[in-house]
Amino acid sequence: MKSAQHTPSLDALRDTLRRFAAERDWGQFHSPKNLAMALSVEAAELLEHFQWLTEAESARLSPTRHAQVREELADVLLYLLLLADKLDIDLLAAAGDKIVLNAARYPAAKVRGSSKKYTEY
Repeated sequence: MKSAQHTPSLDALRDTLRRFAAERDWGQFHSPKNLAMALSVEAAELLEHFQWLTEAESARLSPTRHAQVREELADVLLYLLLLADKLDIDLLAAAGDKIVLNAARYPAAKVRGSSKKYTEY
């Protein structure tokens, strides 16, 4: 793998993950169900770093906690990318589509400053 200084594209990262899993014969474990469960576990591990913190504390993490959160975010991204690859979903296209949908659901003039769900308007 390339150094941590190199920032790969999502496609390059996906390809690296494919090779990584293939070298270890882990594809047999990478069903959509298992990957979704692993993603949820990693998201929970991320959340654990913020549990019991105040809003202010959560915005100014210690260097140690920041490094731990960074690793958990990477785990979430990697499992998300593995799941999307398994289901043949282009994450960037899906995210772009979701932003367009959310813009229609949440017009800025109507929802500015509100945290209500679009179904509550």
